Amino acid sequence: METSILVVDDEKEIADLVELYLKNDGYTVHKFFNAGDALDSLEQARPSLAILDVMLPDMSGFELCQRIREQYMFPIIMLTAKVEDMDKITGLTLGADDYMTKPFNPLELVARVKTQLRRYMRYNTGQPPEDDRQEHDFSGLYICRSSRKCTLYDAELPLTPIEFDILWYLCEHRGRVVPSEELFEAVWKEKYLNSNNTVMAHIARLREKMHEPSRKPKFIKTVWGVGYTIE
Repeated sequence: METSILVVDDEKEIADLVELYLKNDGYTVHKFFNAGDALDSLEQARPSLAILDVMLPDMSGFELCQRIREQYMFPIIMLTAKVEDMDKITGLTLGADDYMTKPFNPLELVARVKTQLRRYMRYNTGQPPEDDRQEHDFSGLYICRSSRKCTLYDAELPLTPIEFDILWYLCEHRGRVVPSEELFEAVWKEKYLNSNNTVMAHIARLREKMHEPSRKPKFIKTVWGVGYTIE
């Protein structure tokens, strides 16, 4: 069955770019430049997910999100040029599932689309919650413990078993700073020595495979003198 995506953005260049990347991944795209036309299309288009710009000519993306939520529960990703936390909170409160700030990486947007669709399908097929602990799926990074598979923006990362275990452990403790000692002992199952640079070397190789800049990495961040965290 085809998966259709509703794209609503009054900036034609952005809407066309999003459409191009989604179509390249096999999705059917219903593209509109205003909220009214998008609302009129819902019954016929039956989208599996919507991507909504916040700034639209006839009503705000927030209002459009709220109108959609009156009848439909498919995932909604909001796009905005604003970065204020209050806008994000507003969108999520009204029923949005995710939020991206312009300018954005189209590959990351497609990855987030896939993340939301996977979650939506898992929820609607009644998979047991235990499955959630077997994978992490956020910001374009997907890692699955049972299959030992890891992808970034849908490109598979050729990780060694140790690199996989490091990344999995950081994802398992996402949002918390993991001390180097704890990470080493959890992955290598050996006592950590203060002079041990093994963790640092493996983190460097992980970042290289993820094409992460060492100074401002997006995923694995260094907390100097403490350890590492993933966001």
